[in-house]
Amino acid sequence: MTRQPKITFIGAGSTVFMKNIIGDVLQRPALSGAKIALMDINPQRLEESEVVVSKLISTLGAKATIELHSNQRKALDGADFVVVAFQIGGFEPCTVTDFEVPKKYGLRQTIADTLGVGGIMRGLRTVPHLWSICEDMMRVCPEAILLQYVNPMAINTWAIAEKYPKIKQVGLCHSVQGTAMELAHDLDIPYEEIRYRSAGINHMAFFLKFEHRQPDGSYRDLYPDLVRGYREGRAPKPTWNPRCPNKVRYEMLTRLGYFVTESSEHFAEYTPYFIKEGREDLIEKFGIPLDEYPKRCIEQVERWKGQAAAFRSADKIEVAQSKEYASSIMNSVWTGEPSVIYGNLRNNGCITSLPDNCAAEVPCLVDENGIQPTYIGALPPQLTALIRTNINVQELTVAAMMTENREHLYHAAMMDPHTAAELDLDQIWSLTDDLLAAHGTWIPEWARVSKKVQAA
Repeated sequence: MTRQPKITFIGAGSTVFMKNIIGDVLQRPALSGAKIALMDINPQRLEESEVVVSKLISTLGAKATIELHSNQRKALDGADFVVVAFQIGGFEPCTVTDFEVPKKYGLRQTIADTLGVGGIMRGLRTVPHLWSICEDMMRVCPEAILLQYVNPMAINTWAIAEKYPKIKQVGLCHSVQGTAMELAHDLDIPYEEIRYRSAGINHMAFFLKFEHRQPDGSYRDLYPDLVRGYREGRAPKPTWNPRCPNKVRYEMLTRLGYFVTESSEHFAEYTPYFIKEGREDLIEKFGIPLDEYPKRCIEQVERWKGQAAAFRSADKIEVAQSKEYASSIMNSVWTGEPSVIYGNLRNNGCITSLPDNCAAEVPCLVDENGIQPTYIGALPPQLTALIRTNINVQELTVAAMMTENREHLYHAAMMDPHTAAELDLDQIWSLTDDLLAAHGTWIPEWARVSKKVQAA
């Protein structure tokens, strides 16, 4: 009998996301008999996820089996693939802290999960747990592939590669394929007729090519159409979130000549150009959705109440193929059937204009040999320069954690483009103090600042 893969999902209480990944997996014939190990520290959410997976199996007529775990190492034992999706500290208290403390200094954010002071703090509380997963993997499933869906993606991927270089890992995001779909929508062109190549870092990669297949088999550059559509007011078209009109990215296209792969609400806080104290005209002109992530969290909590009840009462669950790469990777590694994905890995010279040790996001071939990144070469100099401003923050945050040197956290905040554009050095140091004190035991002991010392 052919051995079935074991897929471990750490953070299985992220039920909707878990449903998408496992639903994709169970639609792959070679994976439909997988052993699925669900692990979460919240018993209620774990039980809800078990209900969902059981009904997915029933709906699809799959032969998969389920294990439930509250112990991480037991869940990982013998795994072939490990999917991680969690948020250390949750919306409350940690995400709220990441937004509310900077506001006292006049520093406003939109998402705060990738860069900036919010991204630094999120990395500081997330990486140690990812390292604990890697440590357990080294002991009980050293050949497994870690499919990492946690933000801040670039900081996490970089930190894992530094401390656990033997772990086979890839950071996964849906921004590349998601943005390609958005642009196809703006152009009224079927997504299947689009060809593109993207490279950079997570949330700041750019489409180096974006083309439309012609009837004769040739390809036409679509960048002139995108620029013309924006200048004539025909793009961007309304998308799923009316709070985010996507004007920031189109404006940057006209300045840089390339389109960035992560959303306007994200990109607005990775640069010093769009969110400025006293410049409400910029906020209005570009439709910057301040405090967007907390709003989404609140909406998701409310939406989940209805979804959880619906999942529990339904006999079968509707299953559609998502745009996530996880099942494609698993299928290609398990069967040898090749696929192409966009993944985040240690650069190692793929993008020659970026540091070798940074986490680069590039196209990758996946087959029985694993995940193989594509050589890109040098990016256009304006893209390299902008990306480096973000890498500075990532590098210093990782250095802080690798050396347990708290000073580098202040250096990281000091180098952040948005923070530096708004605050002076004393404010940056004071804000970092306040954030470290407010996070308390959610962050490593070496990074903590006591309120007593802070006040002194």
